[in-house]
Amino acid sequence: MTDTSSSADASGTDVPTSLPSGDRPVLSQRRGHEFTRILAFGAARGENVVPNEDLIGPIDSSDEWIRQRTGIVTRMRAGRDVEAVDLAETAAREAIAKAGLTPDQIGVVLVATVTHSVATPSLASLLAERIGAAPAAAYDISAACAGYAYGIAQADSFIKSGIADHVLVIGAEKLSDVVDPTDRSISFLLGDGAGAAVVGPSDTAGIGPSIWGSDGSKWDAIGMTATYNEWEAGAPRPTMRQAGQTVFRWAVWEMVKVARQALEAAGVRADQLAAFVPHQANIRIIDEFAKQLGIPDTVAIARDITTTGNTSAASIPLATHRLLAEHPELSGGLALQIGFGAGLVFGAQVVVLP
Repeated sequence: MTDTSSSADASGTDVPTSLPSGDRPVLSQRRGHEFTRILAFGAARGENVVPNEDLIGPIDSSDEWIRQRTGIVTRMRAGRDVEAVDLAETAAREAIAKAGLTPDQIGVVLVATVTHSVATPSLASLLAERIGAAPAAAYDISAACAGYAYGIAQADSFIKSGIADHVLVIGAEKLSDVVDPTDRSISFLLGDGAGAAVVGPSDTAGIGPSIWGSDGSKWDAIGMTATYNEWEAGAPRPTMRQAGQTVFRWAVWEMVKVARQALEAAGVRADQLAAFVPHQANIRIIDEFAKQLGIPDTVAIARDITTTGNTSAASIPLATHRLLAEHPELSGGLALQIGFGAGLVFGAQVVVLP
């Protein structure tokens, strides 16, 4: 005799609590790899070097003020005919080649971006086709400056669950497309670029537990000046802006706590790191981070913002790519990476450098 007992759901309707045992299917489950790691990085920056002097007129500022407040001397920006997907393609091809893979071995393509030229379809699906990774699963991540860290968290999970063996994670931005040159809050910070990482299986742990989350109470601290509907109704074209002091205080005081949690979750002390790679938002935030975390002088600190600018989702992989190029001895060491930005959203992990 089979069990066909039932119970009432919230609407009062009887629903079966079990299927007849002879009809109950047993679902197959995938089992993935126990550990993951970043196999390689790739990078692309806008081809134009833009010094502070080129931007100070419309914002009534000076080279000295920008350097002191942000640490930026130049930023890299792409030409008008270059889109975020073009930068992403260059970075992706380098990362895949350095990982010793072919594009058809990529199972998932994740692109963190807020500057794709259309709302839909995704930049990731176009990129997968361009590089020859199709029919890989592909989608965009809208988590601004934390997007790359979000992508690494998802790639780690996908490989461990058996969804894919190799995942391409890219942060790609052409922020110069959404700049108002007269805006003093953020316009002089922004650059263009793409950073790519290939994540794959490992014999040992190469990506620590991810600490991520959001604070929607500060949803309007960084964002666009108008909605599409407001633009259609006559508002100026939407551009980026931020409440600088709100963002600075949040980053300095709250994100240090997240960084500490990532270290603790990974079982790592600050003095055991080889590198610290925070989102390249502002040199003062980076320096304050290092001070509060007790980062010793032996740890390399990414300061790519000085010559690249703030590239949002691309900033962590771009900065890591540069660190490894300039300091190959860091390979195999531990790096703490943390992204934070519009949403407000945040994500952090300790990773082994490829």
